[in-house]
Amino acid sequence: MNPGRYTDELFDKLLTCCACAIVVATCAAAGASEYLGPCAIAASKDGKTLYVANHDAKQLACVALPEGKVTRRIELPAEPTAVVLTPDGKSLIVTCAAPKSTIAVIDAASCEITKLITAGHSSTGPAISPDGKWLYVCNRFDNDVSVIDLDAGKEVARVKAVREPIAAAITPDGKTVLVANHLANVRTDMFFPGRAAPVLTVIDTETRETSSIELAIGAIALREICISPDGTHAYATHILCNFELTPTQVEMGWMNSNVMSVIDIKEKKLLNTVGLDNLDRGAGNPWGIALADDGKTICVGHAGSHELSVIDATVSWLDLYQMFTSPFIGAIPEDPKDGIKPTWRMKMPGKGPRGMAVVGSKVYLTQYFSDSLAVIDLEEEAEGEPKEIALGPKPELDKRRLGELLFNDATFGYQSWQSCASCHPDARTDALNWDLMNDGVGNFKNTKSMLLAHRTPPMMAEAVRKTAEEAVRAGIEHALFVNVVEEKAAAIDEYLKSLRPVPSPRLIDGKLSPAAQRGKELFESNRVGCHFCHPAPLYTDKRMHNVGSKELYGTADTFDTTTLVEVWRTAPYLHNGRYLTVKDLLVEGKHGNDPEDEDAMTEKEIDDLVEFVLSL
Repeated sequence: MNPGRYTDELFDKLLTCCACAIVVATCAAAGASEYLGPCAIAASKDGKTLYVANHDAKQLACVALPEGKVTRRIELPAEPTAVVLTPDGKSLIVTCAAPKSTIAVIDAASCEITKLITAGHSSTGPAISPDGKWLYVCNRFDNDVSVIDLDAGKEVARVKAVREPIAAAITPDGKTVLVANHLANVRTDMFFPGRAAPVLTVIDTETRETSSIELAIGAIALREICISPDGTHAYATHILCNFELTPTQVEMGWMNSNVMSVIDIKEKKLLNTVGLDNLDRGAGNPWGIALADDGKTICVGHAGSHELSVIDATVSWLDLYQMFTSPFIGAIPEDPKDGIKPTWRMKMPGKGPRGMAVVGSKVYLTQYFSDSLAVIDLEEEAEGEPKEIALGPKPELDKRRLGELLFNDATFGYQSWQSCASCHPDARTDALNWDLMNDGVGNFKNTKSMLLAHRTPPMMAEAVRKTAEEAVRAGIEHALFVNVVEEKAAAIDEYLKSLRPVPSPRLIDGKLSPAAQRGKELFESNRVGCHFCHPAPLYTDKRMHNVGSKELYGTADTFDTTTLVEVWRTAPYLHNGRYLTVKDLLVEGKHGNDPEDEDAMTEKEIDDLVEFVLSL
């Protein structure tokens, strides 16, 4: 079943009942089964076998080297997000994402599943202690990390992260786990004095206490993290946004730059933010990252520009020359007289490199949209040609899948600086305010999720575009800075229409909690009246309203009513990101609740209402 072929009537029925949320997610996942979608990879200790997690096919493929033949496919309980090998090389750990995720433990020799362990919502980013006893798994939408006793096969603790923990790595001494949080968790309005920056959560494995390492302002979409063999440095891939500038161009990183953060682990601080772009060519959407065995060479895969960057690790620790528009980005100096080895980039044979494994001098990259692996020999450097290992038949992309590729393809945009996914990772939000050229200048707006965009016009906070179709084409012209090709724009429409909501982490076995049930009654009551502007099933009346959110120097006072479906994922709130939480919006913002009104809600009622809204 293709999720893009759901009728609107059927989808409305599914949305109306929160208890059906898991059904929505299951059906949406089933629609992509015609593709493999390789997303993650691990290599055996002897380097003779690759284990490839195929997200869309819900399977793990075993690939024999050097012939590159798929010898076995292991069916998994849900879509895999990551795979790692235990330190002794005997078992594979595969995170399979769902509202209640499953961790599959697989015997590396027999390729049989030996154990299934329950974890949190949309688990990913597994990291195993050097002694093989402890597994740390990021529960992305629970905003925490599971601590799992591998011998006992069960979770023993949860450690809080910040916002969408997506990747983790553990130091060689086993004392510290670094967790990459996907997005910043701050207000973004013009009066907020803080830093719009995500953090790395640092977990002390003995005490399970946490601390934070703040990244550069404008960092978004963290994807992967790795640690040097000596445990001194960590490296994380992400994008760096110049969201405080009006994006009149994309050249030289004016809007988005593609970077790697370098962390001093002992000092627990950001050492450098290293630019991965060239002066006249971006390296869109950095994703996978790994170190060669000697720890001196860093390999970064670019999921948007379909490339591999190879970097001298020791140089990334130095004071770097600054390049591009952003004052935060350093570019590695290429100075032969100082013995500095220049960074080089190589084009991959397929599309969408994501997961990465390094075996000796060979780098293996999963190519998500090509259902294949890219193989690069580092000893050949830029003179060599990457090879390709097919994991199945060459995929024939239907319109929806082509749209998904184009949405994530930086080569679709000018000079490969960015893709649609640069500001809308996973087609959602980067949680930042932008002053985009396609709706005038001087009016910063919070980035909207693309979920239900085609069902909930008008578009843009000030309704500058009447439909999502108009908005897609304006985005291609004014954000990607290329001419609109109707066939490609229509494919992106098809992809966005196929998006389905992820079940809220507030649901209990797919159903509303007792507090959320009480909140639902309040929401639909005439006394509180949320349903007047946010009627089910889309939870928007598709109209403009004045809710008192006009900025001091703003020109507009009415704004589009945003859908509340999946609102738990889209903080901060209102068009300008003024409120970090829904409760802040209700209490501080008096959004539909005036405390001076005799019918104002009590604090308990507010909590119940918040619980319902965050369950949608």
